[in-house]
Amino acid sequence: MEELPGALGTSASLALRLGQAVFAVASLLFMCLDVEFYSYTAFCFLVTIMGLVIPWSLTLAVVDVFSVFIKRPARQPGILSIVVVGDWVLSFLSLAASCSTASVASLLLASENFCTQKLCLRYQLSAAMAFLSWFLSLSSSLFNLWLLPSV
Repeated sequence: MEELPGALGTSASLALRLGQAVFAVASLLFMCLDVEFYSYTAFCFLVTIMGLVIPWSLTLAVVDVFSVFIKRPARQPGILSIVVVGDWVLSFLSLAASCSTASVASLLLASENFCTQKLCLRYQLSAAMAFLSWFLSLSSSLFNLWLLPSV
């Protein structure tokens, strides 16, 4: 079986997983620097989803570290199927959360009465970090989906 860069058990997958976790943590930090985010459902949804993405990504990063250093990839069909389904579900949820956060932040910025410029900028940065985390999650899930039929 040929080595697909970005698939589970490779160093590229490790980089993708660590990138997902870093961008998800950045999204949470930008959102949680202010207490007012509890007032909006979209912001709470983003915090919840990024709170799920972080342990998922870090757990799979540990699997990647183990696979890279032991040089024995964990590519059983059952495990890879769970990883693909989990990646797809979290990918779609993080896309929904980042889109809803970006739209609410844009609406709040346009109305000018609901949040200050600095606060709305934090919300927009949080949505941007969530989009970057989603992009890495989507690419990781596509690499693993590509690998699934060959296992």
